[in-house]
Amino acid sequence: MTWKLKLSHLNVSNMQKCTIVFTNMFNDILRNLSCCDLCGGIIKQSYLHDQKLTQTLICQHCVNDLPYFKQNFLAGNLLNWPAIYQALPRIHFDSLFAVSPYIFPFTHWLAQMKYSGRFELASLFSTLLSAQWNTEMADNKKPSVDLVLSVPLHIKKWQVRGYNQAHLIAKQFAEQQALPYDENLLIRVKNNQSQMGKTGSQRRKNLANAFMLQHELASHIKHVLIIDDVVTTGTTASEISKLLKSVGVETISVVAVCLTLPKNKS
Repeated sequence: MTWKLKLSHLNVSNMQKCTIVFTNMFNDILRNLSCCDLCGGIIKQSYLHDQKLTQTLICQHCVNDLPYFKQNFLAGNLLNWPAIYQALPRIHFDSLFAVSPYIFPFTHWLAQMKYSGRFELASLFSTLLSAQWNTEMADNKKPSVDLVLSVPLHIKKWQVRGYNQAHLIAKQFAEQQALPYDENLLIRVKNNQSQMGKTGSQRRKNLANAFMLQHELASHIKHVLIIDDVVTTGTTASEISKLLKSVGVETISVVAVCLTLPKNKS
């Protein structure tokens, strides 16, 4: 009764402040108890582009050493890189943003999250994405985002795995960006074969009519951001983009942790 009485005197603003305070305290405790996931060093508060990162997995030195894309050379859109644009034919999205090429340590981390249930990595990925995205939004004045979506899993695959890694990343990213996120709008109705090892045309055929919307999209939603863990050929994001544009969405940005770089055929 005493605790209930005390909590009843707290307004929403005060409760939000308390939540922030306790979250910061919890993160401080984790940092003091943890070692860097890559080098084993001491973890303290870390920054990227002068922005504080809410992650407790890697130290500042390893944050600095991660293999980031140089977004400033590409105006925050990897499709401005001719080799990438040529490697992603017949796409229906308008911009592509990723933290890193699909190389170590991200290959190692993404496999651990996808197959070994390392859910804490979602926080690392989302906070790196958020810091990079904030910088690009400021530098290139991207249009404001109306809605965040994640690439869905088919229900049978979700039942086997137990979670959707893209959803875990997208949910935290949207919270950090204070953007609306709808985890139920988009569903996968076709239980496709694995895309691994398939050519671009085979992937497009495999994913044709694989997605649908569970309810109508509000008329004000013109810029949608789709989040995935890895973009390889862009086929999945493109199929979703085609569906969204058919119902009135004008601009679609694909945001991923990693992009698989095209192989140099020469």
